[in-house]
Amino acid sequence: MSIKKIIPCLDVKGGRVVKGVKFVDFVDAGDPVEFAKYYASQGADELVFLDITATKEQRRTILDVAERTAAAIDIPLAVGGGIRTIEDFYDILSAGASKVSVNSAAVADKTLISRAAEHFGSKCVVVAIDVTKVDGSYHVLVAGGSKDTGIDALEWAAEVEKLGAGEILLTSLDADGTKDGYDLEITRAVADRVSIPVTASGGCGKLEDFYDALTKGGAQAALAASLFHFRELTVRQVKEYLRSRGVEVNL
Repeated sequence: MSIKKIIPCLDVKGGRVVKGVKFVDFVDAGDPVEFAKYYASQGADELVFLDITATKEQRRTILDVAERTAAAIDIPLAVGGGIRTIEDFYDILSAGASKVSVNSAAVADKTLISRAAEHFGSKCVVVAIDVTKVDGSYHVLVAGGSKDTGIDALEWAAEVEKLGAGEILLTSLDADGTKDGYDLEITRAVADRVSIPVTASGGCGKLEDFYDALTKGGAQAALAASLFHFRELTVRQVKEYLRSRGVEVNL
């Protein structure tokens, strides 16, 4: 059995961590550097740092905040938001990130995935896939979840793997912030379709949801934000619970 990961997510807007519901109605949660230090001390396996308005505002990721966050921790950091070029990948990795997450730009120019994989290695390339269910199938969303591309999510997942992505960060817009649980249907479908790791994101509300994503959903990692930010659960609590149920995690 492979070791599963628990990953807190820092959704950053204006240099502050925020949390919303279905990608809107954001509330301030705190300073990203302080959160990063706390999560690293709690035993988080990785952190995800997403500059959530960079793409819509047509600007680059706030590198200084990402750099300060990376410098404060000794666990892998994936950074995304506003990534459009190979130079953006280079700048983010040079700022201390271990991985770069790309979404909208990869849909607009799929060669960005293959070129980034060639330059930096697949392990540095995370393709974030935001999805919503439409008439029984799942569509890929871009621009911070505001635009439905009409692209089939399963077909896109298979394609990004072929292009060289090292992993997929899969977020359900429909579940995001609801605390009703991850969307296990699309998580399982994507995990079965690809051989690269899939991180489940969107909707976690209780301990059992982590277990379900990592077992029934087939995800390699489970990501959460508000549950951790507002101390409803800690990373350590989640990992102890998972281990008690037979899921292999690093404590």
